[in-house]
Amino acid sequence: MPAEAWLEQAQQRLLAGDALRAHSLLVQGLSEHPDSSALQFALAGLQRQAGDTAAADAQLEAVLAREPGHLAAALQLARSLHDQGRLLAAGTLLRGAFIHAPEEVERRIDAIELLDDGGRQQDAMALCEQAFAAGLDDPRLHVHAAALAAQLGRFELAREHYETVLARSPRVADWHVPLGLSSLQRYRSADHPDFARFRHWLERDDLAPYPRSSLLFALGKAFDDIGEIERAAALLREANAIMRDQLRWQRKAWRRGVEMRLGRGPLPDPGLAPPAWTPVFVVGMPRAGSTLLAERLARHPQVRHRGELPWLPMLASRVGAASSHANMIAAMRDAAHTYARQLLQDDTPVGWYVDKQPNNFLHVDLILALFPNARIVHCRREARDNALSLWMQSFHPGSQDFAYDLGDIATVMRDARRMMAHWQTRYPHAVRTVDYEALVTDPDACTGSLAHWLGLPEAAPHASADTAALSTASLWQARQPVYRSSVERWRRYAPVIPELERLRVD
Repeated sequence: MPAEAWLEQAQQRLLAGDALRAHSLLVQGLSEHPDSSALQFALAGLQRQAGDTAAADAQLEAVLAREPGHLAAALQLARSLHDQGRLLAAGTLLRGAFIHAPEEVERRIDAIELLDDGGRQQDAMALCEQAFAAGLDDPRLHVHAAALAAQLGRFELAREHYETVLARSPRVADWHVPLGLSSLQRYRSADHPDFARFRHWLERDDLAPYPRSSLLFALGKAFDDIGEIERAAALLREANAIMRDQLRWQRKAWRRGVEMRLGRGPLPDPGLAPPAWTPVFVVGMPRAGSTLLAERLARHPQVRHRGELPWLPMLASRVGAASSHANMIAAMRDAAHTYARQLLQDDTPVGWYVDKQPNNFLHVDLILALFPNARIVHCRREARDNALSLWMQSFHPGSQDFAYDLGDIATVMRDARRMMAHWQTRYPHAVRTVDYEALVTDPDACTGSLAHWLGLPEAAPHASADTAALSTASLWQARQPVYRSSVERWRRYAPVIPELERLRVD
């Protein structure tokens, strides 16, 4: 029977809900057609659904050994490697696979997004450059290339790609190109062509709410750069109002979650020994200096900065959903294993690893149960400066949805400080607070003291961590010389945003 017939029969059984019979048919088909990539690819999918990752990966590797340009297999295997923390291997795999399919756009974009999500911006950028070298000129690839170049600190290259998109696509607002452009520099004059562009696009009457808010944030940031505070504040008010209406962040639900955590007793001991390496969690409110601090720590040759990993909140949910003590212990051990793979990954090992996901302040008890030698660095900033910085920033929906209302910001900031005071009392040996104002006043002394607390050995630091990608809202600022102009910045805005004067978190 032809391989296609075996595949069709297996698909019919799978549609009927009989995965076991579908698996059997694929195995039989492969015994007759051992070189059938279609049968092997289908079998890999069934094996992955059944939880047999190793067998599924082996099937995909066999497919790729036979057909190096089988992009569906390459992407599926890369996703598996991503979930295993083998991100270096995933990048190498995808860069090789697309050499054999240079004309493919849609799957290339999927691969770029996968690598970007996994912190492999250099590999993702290489996929863009492969495409351009092969003559592909899809505007979406230029949007991705611009964002990746910005994360890598290549701001002039990022602007070149954004300019290409501007010249070739009417969808610049939908793709948030104005916001990307505004993040690449500090404007010096309203004569810069971006001002006219932003105003022109705002005149469109067909903009959806999110693209419109993105444009308003971009133009508001530009006017702030040149010191036109009233115009900036008016634009930012409108932008925040749009996002607040779209997202409708639930303050009551947030407060319930915080009170539950504050009232919870210690987690059970899963019996895990401290690892040979030290996980460092930089937590606190966003826009409180965490990017700057993590970037400076990463200049030490024994420190690896992993950015804002998304894994811990998901793992905390799994632990919290455990139905018994035994299940919770098992979930905690699995969480430690899963998280460690994502932190260590498969590049050159070091002794200290930094995760600067700010909202991990909610999970300090879980962190220290999983990794008894973990260190928690709490970034704290003057409340009104922190609130203003948040309110002026556009975030991806689902990340910091409270940030569009100063009252909501004050609520989260107040609760973050309560949580950190709680953890400081419970785990005084493992928690240290770093004030933003001290960091920008004397960054060397601040990071030196922190390095000593972390137990970092004496070593000549890298001159800069610019080779590491930054994917946070501070990607441009963090690569500039440290400056103090953001200290007490809120006073410039108080006359036009009087809510700042009234904002209290103590």
